[in-house]
Amino acid sequence: MTSKFEIAQLGAKVLRLQAEPITDISSDGTQQLIKNLLDTLATTEGVGIAAPQVSISKQIIIVASRPTLRYPKAPVMEPTVMINPTFTPLSEIKVKDWEGCLSIPSIRARVPRYKKIQVNYLDHLGSSIEIVLEDFVARVFQHEFDHLQGKVYLDQLESNEDIYSESEYLLAIK
Repeated sequence: MTSKFEIAQLGAKVLRLQAEPITDISSDGTQQLIKNLLDTLATTEGVGIAAPQVSISKQIIIVASRPTLRYPKAPVMEPTVMINPTFTPLSEIKVKDWEGCLSIPSIRARVPRYKKIQVNYLDHLGSSIEIVLEDFVARVFQHEFDHLQGKVYLDQLESNEDIYSESEYLLAIK
């Protein structure tokens, strides 16, 4: 049985809160939250989701890059649960590219993000993981990580001129 959450929309207070760390990964509540996040993401065109987006201010994100209508050139990766994540840029190089958000429908923007990062997190079993992410997947991680900090991608913009409607975005990428 799948259980899907409603996505919190821009303006919801939970999207502006610093998310709480997970202290008991093996608890039924944490494991059910992970399952519900996976189920919710699977019903969207998104490539990632954070617990604050389903109105739960906890430090869990899922990165699930895959080609979708929203991101047709996204690389394929298995959905990866990341609990209490941190990251370190591996270079000062930032690349500006397109982002959207399930919590901010119908808007896209060109957002500067680190090109290559080292990520540390706990997986769904509590194992400590360290990986290097680059390009699109690094962008997705940083986008979702922002949600844990009480930020949305629009907070990272260099200029309001980088904001597009979804319809204009679709014309711009052709």
